[in-house]
Amino acid sequence: MKFYALPVLLALVAATGCTPVANVDSAPDAANSDCAAVMVALPDEMAGYALRDTDSQSTAAWGNPSRAILKCGVPVPGPTTDPCASVNGVDWILREGEDTWTATTFGREPAVEVMFDPNEVASSTILVQLQNAVAKIEPTRECLSPEDTLDLEAGQG
Repeated sequence: MKFYALPVLLALVAATGCTPVANVDSAPDAANSDCAAVMVALPDEMAGYALRDTDSQSTAAWGNPSRAILKCGVPVPGPTTDPCASVNGVDWILREGEDTWTATTFGREPAVEVMFDPNEVASSTILVQLQNAVAKIEPTRECLSPEDTLDLEAGQG
């Protein structure tokens, strides 16, 4: 009986030992039921990097080491002057850091955030590949360009 248990045990160790679990802190609203719909729709691969397990609810990581990290349930951003890009119907606020960029959905609650190194993964690739998952959360607002805002001074005379 012991002879059969050893190969099974070795197979289990080999299967679980390939990719370590990524340590990612969950967002404040990670338990939001809309995050569950996002998580099950995430792509298995992002810009050529495989999706790996994380140790927190409503989080994801691609690559080992992680090349992109996603959190659902981050604080919903309010009005901002940060650049906003609309990609396939999903609005994203983009914040460029020295080594890491952050893209956060705008006009969707809960909000989804993805952090990545733009030298390793192109922002256009990430935002396109996340569109199907993030679209599971209905939009309530959209980004406005300066041309979309009211010019109050022009109407005064």
